[in-house]
Amino acid sequence: MDSHARQREDSAKASVTVAFIDIAGFSAIADVYGDAAALDVLEVFESMVRDALSGYEPPIKWIGDEAMLSFPEPETAIQVLGTLLQACRKESRLPLTRAGVNHGPVICRAGDLFGSTVNIAARIAALASPGQLLATQPIAEAAIARGILVRDLGTAALRSVAGEIPIYEIELAPSADPAWIDPVCKMHAPYSSYRRAEPQGPWFCSPRCEEAYRQSPLTYKLPR
Repeated sequence: MDSHARQREDSAKASVTVAFIDIAGFSAIADVYGDAAALDVLEVFESMVRDALSGYEPPIKWIGDEAMLSFPEPETAIQVLGTLLQACRKESRLPLTRAGVNHGPVICRAGDLFGSTVNIAARIAALASPGQLLATQPIAEAAIARGILVRDLGTAALRSVAGEIPIYEIELAPSADPAWIDPVCKMHAPYSSYRRAEPQGPWFCSPRCEEAYRQSPLTYKLPR
């Protein structure tokens, strides 16, 4: 990197908290129920994100069903994401979400954010299971200071990231019970209108998800 590029990068850098959050079962909903149904779910999610961000900066961008958010520091991210994730868990029309959060220097350009801090947040989000929020150490320390349950998951190798990164699970909303996660659409039960299809085996929110799983069980990984 030449000196001009390095000076430009340094002048554009700021430290922020970056979060990625998406709908865990969005692609499966489109496949099983159709694009219109998936769009309905996305609109519910987008509305909930807007409500949680009221008074804060709007999302940096949407990438399909995934929102990229930024906050000035981990404490604000925890406050906003706590409100959002708890609301999402209470919304019966919405499957489980998954999220990844990281804090560090970023490059700000044309309303977007770039750099390794963003890349790590995105990679962590991709590791998250339905209903899970994963984060790096600065976020975990801020959560612990607020008395929030944090689990140390050890280190993980992330694609295109040198070295292994310590990963933490932060419980900003009630943990999802794997026995009550639909392996297809990632809905979580029980809600009053849902019943387990069989006494044993996976739970399904509807016969359509059950049939999709029956036809291609390897397509849908059961939650761990």
